[in-house]
Amino acid sequence: MTRPMAAGGIDQNPLLAIFLMSSAMLMIPVMDIIAKYLSMELPPLEITFGRFFFQFLICLAIALVTGRITRLGGSQPVVNYLRGMLLGSASLCFFTAVKYMSVATAISIFFVEPMVLTVLAALLLKEQVGPRRIGAILVGLIGAIVVLRPNLAEIGLVSLLPVVTAVLFSFYLLINRLYPARDDLLTIQFSAGLSATLMLAGALFIGNLVGLEGVEFTLPSGPQSGLLALIGLISFAGHGLVVSAFQRGSASLLAPLQYMEIVSATLFGYLVFSDFPDGPTWVGISLIIGSGLYITHRERKQKSPASA
Repeated sequence: MTRPMAAGGIDQNPLLAIFLMSSAMLMIPVMDIIAKYLSMELPPLEITFGRFFFQFLICLAIALVTGRITRLGGSQPVVNYLRGMLLGSASLCFFTAVKYMSVATAISIFFVEPMVLTVLAALLLKEQVGPRRIGAILVGLIGAIVVLRPNLAEIGLVSLLPVVTAVLFSFYLLINRLYPARDDLLTIQFSAGLSATLMLAGALFIGNLVGLEGVEFTLPSGPQSGLLALIGLISFAGHGLVVSAFQRGSASLLAPLQYMEIVSATLFGYLVFSDFPDGPTWVGISLIIGSGLYITHRERKQKSPASA
């Protein structure tokens, strides 16, 4: 008996898809933990630059070895570069946030992204949003306020940066809806690495030129450079695992697994920094997760008749 084939001739394999997605969700917060550790001595802008610079180098090396260097231009370079700039800006906001707050808290706040995406899609793409999803959005926002509660009082507006990250990532997803990817994964990752590297390098240059506090370039040591390279590798590998998972399993199966990031971030944050969310924060996290899962469920039900 043969399994149904995915688009592009890839076998549908739900168990493998779950394994790949779970591996990615457990791995990606390690990148944020490393970024938080490095932020004790390096500016977040420099750390973000390092992430995309090494991602770019990894993609370039793979393209050279496999003889695919001439294909890296892609069929939609402007869209690919815009994706990279949005990802670079989102990563900068998030790495700045984890300098001042726990990774688990920042990731939890970031997961208001499904709510933000629903609102943006309604405003910009004129998608219909019913009262149930509006209610879920309100519940998710209440959860975010509960999570933000101590951080807003302690560190001020910096605690809102995960929300800004969610907004930027929502625009990234909207672009994906408007312009579905027509290039392979290596080309997309190369374009994202290159465009974000150039954007962040320009920001570093201007920041140092005018003497902005917190933007000054600090020459990383050997171990710090190794950790920056590791961040780039985790970013490259994590993205690849997520794409591979969605090629082999449905979005409705895999979307709930993204919340494993909170588990991984909490575990590693506790082991490295002794950070652990308090009781009210877990209540807020539960509201955000429940809201996100319900919005995913409603979107799947609305798309099912169209697919049929």
